[in-house]
Amino acid sequence: MVCSEIIAGIKNIFGAFEALSVTQAYADEIRIKVSPRLFKDTCLALHKMFSSSVYMLFASDERRATGVFTINCVFGNLKQGQWIIISIDIPQDEAYFDSLAKSIHSASLFEREIWEMFGIEPKGNPDLRRLRLHNEVWPKGNYPLRKDFQKLQTGDLGDYEFDRVEGDGVFEVPVGPVHAGIIGPGHFRFSVAGEPIINLETRLGFTHRGVEKLFEGQFCIEAIRLAECVSGDASFAHSLAFAQAAEKISGISIPKQAVYLRAIFLELERMYNHVNDIGGMAVDVGFSFPSAYASVIKEALLQLNDSLTASRYLKKVNTVGGVFKGLDENRKQILLNSLKSIKNDFDELIKILYSSVSFMDRIDTTGALRRKTAEGLGVVGLIARASGIPADLREYFSVVYKEAKFKMATEESGDVLARLKLRIAEFKESIRLIEVFAGKLIDGKEISVHPEFKGGRALGYTEGWRGPVLYWLEVDATGFIQRCKVVDPSFLNWQGLSYAVLGNIIPDFPLCNKSFDLSYSGGDL
Repeated sequence: MVCSEIIAGIKNIFGAFEALSVTQAYADEIRIKVSPRLFKDTCLALHKMFSSSVYMLFASDERRATGVFTINCVFGNLKQGQWIIISIDIPQDEAYFDSLAKSIHSASLFEREIWEMFGIEPKGNPDLRRLRLHNEVWPKGNYPLRKDFQKLQTGDLGDYEFDRVEGDGVFEVPVGPVHAGIIGPGHFRFSVAGEPIINLETRLGFTHRGVEKLFEGQFCIEAIRLAECVSGDASFAHSLAFAQAAEKISGISIPKQAVYLRAIFLELERMYNHVNDIGGMAVDVGFSFPSAYASVIKEALLQLNDSLTASRYLKKVNTVGGVFKGLDENRKQILLNSLKSIKNDFDELIKILYSSVSFMDRIDTTGALRRKTAEGLGVVGLIARASGIPADLREYFSVVYKEAKFKMATEESGDVLARLKLRIAEFKESIRLIEVFAGKLIDGKEISVHPEFKGGRALGYTEGWRGPVLYWLEVDATGFIQRCKVVDPSFLNWQGLSYAVLGNIIPDFPLCNKSFDLSYSGGDL
């Protein structure tokens, strides 16, 4: 769909409008600028036109250059392989915009984030509680992502107001933020009537690190190392999304061999995480042997990563312009031989799980997230596909995945069993894809090019193992970062977990939680 068709489609939905400019910044990016008065209507029109949730909604402080804040909202026209980005300018003395939250729920958390980080009010949002700058320790009136923020100013502190469910026989069970395992810190407050959960409220932000602020002022090529640290179990996906944004700005095309290598490493990251989650589901129902078996398979994959790249978690592999590490014939054979052994072990693991009546009984119908609910919440990635939503960036945005005839897996029931089946299918598909991509590698071919930066902004993205990882990057003419907005899929999917557990019992929460396996650090930017 070209720009003129998008404009015509919007006009058909809500009539003619003024102050509209449309540019095709890149082949996969269409940018629409409107006046603040038309922002909400334009977003609602595009939401309806593309049946798209809000993938990103964020602010930038451009007051030094232009005297305004900007708000950007990103929708996905997935079938056409395009991102539609709506932007408005907001004067400093009118720091507000019309909220989308009541009409598009996936915008709600982003609006709360803009309010707490920039002090720009989404007017009409019914919930402006803080996400990461906890009231108990962060005084009001401090907005750290503004360019003129220097240090924390003293002021009023407060308490977080949880949503309360009241009535006879209803009581609350608080869990966390400190947990017995090695998962990150998160507070889960259950409301129960008897045994069933009737409400779950999740509070995160306990490990807020100021990641987006840390990116500011860094040289773009070097900052890719910071991207690898945003969410450790998705370090390659994050570095890849960052690299793609930087490469679009610099106007380079990376060698095809580097594209194949990136796809191989991305799938290896998917595999070790999927088998880890399968083992986690087993241990959460007390099925210890397959959990241990899954750990053996995960360790084999991590050792394979190390033998291929000298990094178990695939760090320092990506660079802006390609990859540092290629695969010669010897390491390619190590890769293919290892995959054969891993596949045999994985098949045996699945046989063990499926042969256990008690295990299957525990996961069947547990933690169901129905498609309508998932669509309303804007859930993405594997969790969305398990609820019947066919959305995978590999399907719509990647030439090499199309070459490999990528097969997107989906399930309909949206329960723990569906999420297990999806991980199994994706693990097996990853093996097939890696074998295809490895067959296209030619030893000695170029795997990187040197970028020369010019000022610009672009969206980088990839389908990580949890779902889409998005990076919006703004770089000046010397290659230094002015703004970096990061969206890990966990940020959008925590709400899905709160709905999936409804009607279940608290002892099943660990199982539901592991079947989602969301990143605390990915949400606590």
